[in-house]
Amino acid sequence: MSVRKFLIVVDDSPEFRAALAYACRRARSTGGVVAMLRVLAQPEFEHWSGVRDEIEREQRAEAEALLQKLGAEAEQRTGSRAEFLIEEGDTVGAIKKAVLADPDIKILVLAAATGGRGPGPLVASIAKEGVGFGRKLPVTVVPGDLTDEEVEALG
Repeated sequence: MSVRKFLIVVDDSPEFRAALAYACRRARSTGGVVAMLRVLAQPEFEHWSGVRDEIEREQRAEAEALLQKLGAEAEQRTGSRAEFLIEEGDTVGAIKKAVLADPDIKILVLAAATGGRGPGPLVASIAKEGVGFGRKLPVTVVPGDLTDEEVEALG
C-alpha cells in the first residue's frame, strides 16, 4: 500500500518554515509522510577536481545534518519519519527528478515569499513554466508568514 508523500524543498528562505509546518500538518491529518528535498548547488569550480570534490563532500555533510535536524522536528509533528532526498543542480530540475522517481509523492508544498517580494523565485518559476512532472501533481502554495497556530487552525 502506498503512502501519500508531501514534498517540500528545504532551503534557507524565511518562508521555508511555513511550508514545513503545513506539510507536517497535512501529513499528520492524512497519515502521510513528509519528504524533504535539499538541492545542492554544483560548485562552479572547474579547476582542481580535488578541491571541487571536497566542497561537494562538505555540502553533502551539511545537507545531511540539516535534514536530520529537520527530520526530527517533522517526526515530532507528524508521528512518522520523514524521508530525505539530496539532489544536485537547479531546484526545478531536482523537484522533477524526485517526483518522477517516486510515484508516492502526491503533493508539492511551497511557501510564497513574504514582505511584498512577489511569490518568490521558485513559486514564480513553477507558476510560469511548470515543471513537467510527467504526471498530474497538485502544488500547494501557502503564505510564507503562516504561524504554527494558523497552520493548526487550517487543519
